Amino acid sequence: MANTFQVDLRGLVDLLSHHLYSSPKVYLRELLQNGVDAVTARRAVEPDAPASVRLVPEGGTLRVEDSGIGLTEAEVHSLLATIGRSSKRDGLEAARAEFLGQFGIGLLACFVVAEEIRVVSRSARDAEAPPVEWRARDDGSYTVRTLPEDARPEPGTTVHLTARPGAAEWLATDRVTELARHYGSLLPYDVRVGDTPVSERPAVWERHHPGPAARRAALARHCRETFGFTPLDAIELDVPLAGLRGVAYVLPSAVSPAQRGAHRVHLKGMLLTERADDLLPEWAFFVRCVLDTDSLRPTASRENLYADDTLAAVRDVLGTRIRDWLSELAAGDQERLAHFLSVHHLGVKSLARHDPEMFAVMLPWLPFETTEGHLSLDEYARRHPVIHYTRTTEEFRQVAAIAAAQGVGVVNGGYTYDTELVELLPRARPGTAVAELDTDTVTAHLDPVDAEEELALTAFLAVARATLEPLGCDVVLRAFQPLTVPALHLDDRQARHERARAEEAEAADGLWAGILGSLRDSRPRARLVLNHRSPLVHRMARAESEELLAAAVEALYGQALLMSQRPLRPADSALLNRAFLALLDWAVRPQAPSDPTERPAGEPH
Repeated sequence: MANTFQVDLRGLVDLLSHHLYSSPKVYLRELLQNGVDAVTARRAVEPDAPASVRLVPEGGTLRVEDSGIGLTEAEVHSLLATIGRSSKRDGLEAARAEFLGQFGIGLLACFVVAEEIRVVSRSARDAEAPPVEWRARDDGSYTVRTLPEDARPEPGTTVHLTARPGAAEWLATDRVTELARHYGSLLPYDVRVGDTPVSERPAVWERHHPGPAARRAALARHCRETFGFTPLDAIELDVPLAGLRGVAYVLPSAVSPAQRGAHRVHLKGMLLTERADDLLPEWAFFVRCVLDTDSLRPTASRENLYADDTLAAVRDVLGTRIRDWLSELAAGDQERLAHFLSVHHLGVKSLARHDPEMFAVMLPWLPFETTEGHLSLDEYARRHPVIHYTRTTEEFRQVAAIAAAQGVGVVNGGYTYDTELVELLPRARPGTAVAELDTDTVTAHLDPVDAEEELALTAFLAVARATLEPLGCDVVLRAFQPLTVPALHLDDRQARHERARAEEAEAADGLWAGILGSLRDSRPRARLVLNHRSPLVHRMARAESEELLAAAVEALYGQALLMSQRPLRPADSALLNRAFLALLDWAVRPQAPSDPTERPAGEPH
């Protein structure tokens, strides 16, 4: 025997309010959708029919009147008493693309704020049909009856809501006006709360303006009202083939790539979502969009976009439009482009990684940190036959000053996307050579010291090497500029990897230590490069006390670490503290007279 599902309406209302919809405020959107859809349905058969939706709050109740298609008694029984049925499925299927929602489930959502719903409707398709009333309560009961002719003289529908206890604020005039403007500002019909217009058609991007300056000012004003900021620029998004109209506003300040875009998407004029995270490509995080569409599908709650092939195609189209805007700036308004890139170069670099053509277009403009300041790769490549780069900012800071003094061109690849783009440079600029900078390359560009002069410093170098050996750091002697840099600390990724391996091996058990030991690379070690041209280094070499010399070497090592701006390990911090105290002790220690007959000044004979 076949049975019919029984529906607990209270449970369904709880499901709607706590799981399907994000807030009770969506009840008003559902009412607006029903009214607009009813008007659309009537105009499909009567193109000159009136098109209006009016909301009238009255002390804990709300009346919503529309001049739409209306319902007969049979349709009321079929549509309002059957959850999930929609008038769009019967008779007007060909016009379905014009509708916003489903009348049955949308009206049911009003129980989120109402304890009783009363619907009075008169059909525009059956002139002989009398007005009909459907009255329902949140306990699942309802009644249907026909009304006298004068109860509803004209076709259309009136929905009456009576607030449930504790929900009267949702039906107050100020709240209804706020929500109606929030959801319905772009609706194509005359929508009012009382006598106050809600819709603001045409949209700002569809209006006629006296000139380009007036248009920019109007768009900037709309951006401030919508998002609360004055845009750096506005990108028009008129894509008829994709059913899209709107504008993308460029943020005036930099934001994190991880920050999701708060884009406002309207579906046929009705606000669908303010959090359309997947609307644009990830690289376009520097814009905020407002658009109206008739091609995208909403989710079941009609509060976001359904992720399907259509959304993916729209995302590509919008990305192309923003990309074309960048190309237009590069070709015709380089001052605006430079201003834009000074704020949002990160987004363009993200795009350029995957778009060789865009990389070539932006090459003369994208800024990179180099040993000669912030320059484009195009300009830097003209100055240096080989462009060296570091993968981290730490490595760049270690060598920047010295490399610049030696004429070695180095680009800081430690910022997001920069290493990838430097490595792509030969494709965009054939003939350009790039190479990752390592400690061997830096050392090779420093001047060697004469063998006899280095031999004379053997004792000094031996003490220095013995002092830094426990820290895994070699000591070498070179001559370089500037003289004010007595020592240079070089530490590449391979050296740090080897230290980390050694530390793990020391702390591991026998088996794991053996495995790590087999991976040992004896070559990469950090280096302290002493500057033979530095007067300080020569004074240190003449120190007679090994204790003082060791403390001076440790202090020089610590100062070189600080200059490289590399994070200090606990051992490095301890060394700095120890060296400082040792040198302080030497500075205040009483010195023995060089002649036994001498007396300190002021001491009596």
